[in-house]
Amino acid sequence: MTYRRDIRFILNGTDVSVADVAASQTLLDFLRLERRLTGTKEGCAEGDCGACTVLVGRLGSAGLVYEPVNACIRFLASVNGCHVVTVEHLSGPNGRLHPVQEAMVDHHGSQCGFCTPGFVMSLYALWMQTPEPTVGEVETALQGNLCRCTGYEPIIKAAVAVSRYGTPASDCLTTERDTMTARLKSLQDTQRIVSGPEDNLSIIPADVDDLADCLLTYPDATIVAGATDVGLWVTKFLRNIGPAIFTGHLNELKTVKRQDSLLKIGAGASYTDCQSLLSKHLPHLVPYWDRIAGWQVRNMGTVGGNIANGSPIGDTPPVLIALGAEITLRRGDTRRTLPLQDYFIDYGKQDRAPGEFVESIQVPLPGPNDLDAAYKISKRRDEDISSVAVGIHMSVTDGVISNTRIAFGGMAATPKRATAAEAALNGQRWTRDSFEAAADALAEDFSPLTDWRASSEYRMLSAQNLLRRFFLEQDAQTDAPVQLAIA
Repeated sequence: MTYRRDIRFILNGTDVSVADVAASQTLLDFLRLERRLTGTKEGCAEGDCGACTVLVGRLGSAGLVYEPVNACIRFLASVNGCHVVTVEHLSGPNGRLHPVQEAMVDHHGSQCGFCTPGFVMSLYALWMQTPEPTVGEVETALQGNLCRCTGYEPIIKAAVAVSRYGTPASDCLTTERDTMTARLKSLQDTQRIVSGPEDNLSIIPADVDDLADCLLTYPDATIVAGATDVGLWVTKFLRNIGPAIFTGHLNELKTVKRQDSLLKIGAGASYTDCQSLLSKHLPHLVPYWDRIAGWQVRNMGTVGGNIANGSPIGDTPPVLIALGAEITLRRGDTRRTLPLQDYFIDYGKQDRAPGEFVESIQVPLPGPNDLDAAYKISKRRDEDISSVAVGIHMSVTDGVISNTRIAFGGMAATPKRATAAEAALNGQRWTRDSFEAAADALAEDFSPLTDWRASSEYRMLSAQNLLRRFFLEQDAQTDAPVQLAIA
């Protein structure tokens, strides 16, 4: 079979074709080393600081959508068929500064300037989506950008003021949208792409069926969706990830929809893709979701990838297990469905055979008598991995607790249900004493380890206190219910 061997995309305004793209070649290295577009900086090389932020536009079900992403952990092969926009593309008419840049200058939003291009690109994306943002919206958009010398107040002031300098309607990404859409459509094809050296192949399947075929041929290949985890395998551990099969372009895996009493999430749907329906059907997850990494990572990272990698501190498994989620795995034309909690066998071991991939996640929607919560403890409030995470679900009818599911991350070698704590609550009255008994029972469920994120004692006490917090936040009989959630 003959395959195409070059990666094709649009860089700023230029058509680009690159042959022999190794799986481990990053977009950042290509921009800086091959194209000398050095406005995009390398800071942390792990998607944490935002200095490498660029916009990537891709055609999907909603048309052409631009999102800020981290070029340091984004692999070059993954931008096939995309429009990549760097800070060098932001010049205004007659070479003037872009409105975002003008606002940053006038509000003194830069000192050393190293992080500034990344901030500008994040604010550019925010301005295009929300021309008149609130301070809260600005803060959320900048979760993935770190500045060590300017301080955030002048940057936030600049972000709020951008529309005084211009409007998105006159920006090139708006005025040239139809033309760019047509150019990107011309890059779409139904041919598999196989590129790079034999020991570091990049494979881009034509569709989901072709993905299944690829995995039968390369059963031990690395599946790369958003690369927010795999990217660090390369930048931090210098691992060879080839052959790697890239799936971020497969719109069939990005579907998020309500189906009767379920929320069905395609394994390739990013955290951002899920945001709208989560807000509508699972509102308790919204503040939790906003604490998953930063905006750039939420645009790249996928729910399916967070599950498939099997990390004991993954953000989504605890809350999805608590909701009773199931996953569908596919190998070739064969599919099987299992409870999400059964997918995690042991540390680094999941119930996924060679050649098999996570295709979708099915999440039951809560009923009228159900109470749900999701909590996360981390060293930083924003953009940090969990020390402890928990999803809590239960039904309360006539003051009696039933159908309790409590799942923790960070407390064991895998995401795991607290079965003893659940048993201590089921059939009991909704009282403080019931939750104190459940908190005590956690010692039967877990013997957490001590590492650099938290000590064993801290983890256990935090887990117990999160059960107490749930009671205080949900207790309608309290004269003044305690609400600890931050708006």
